[in-house]
Amino acid sequence: MPLKTEYEKVEAYTTKDNSIIRELMHPAVHGNSKQSIAEATVPVGGETLLHKHTVAEEIYHITEGSGIITLGSEEFEVEVGGTICIPLGTPHRIRNTCEKELKILCCCAPAYSHEDTELLGS
Repeated sequence: MPLKTEYEKVEAYTTKDNSIIRELMHPAVHGNSKQSIAEATVPVGGETLLHKHTVAEEIYHITEGSGIITLGSEEFEVEVGGTICIPLGTPHRIRNTCEKELKILCCCAPAYSHEDTELLGS
């Protein structure tokens, strides 16, 4: 199985945290073994639900737009070119504050799973 994908051929879906995801590379689909990378899209005026992961560490890299991320008890602005590490167990969400879609590359190690996404209260 080739370890290669083409963006246009990857179908988007809405995940538990309410973001629109394209799994660009994931072991369950593509045959790689230890990590996943996806593009998350947060629409204008939208935000993801507050959630945490207890198995996977996440790294977000902002590729389009800008927003405000909540990371534990902190909130700060993020914009194109910014990279954020989300440690295990840290509650987080991101809000789109610009006039276009917010796009984020999301890397997870080990790979993302719905079962590892725990939704939290606001």
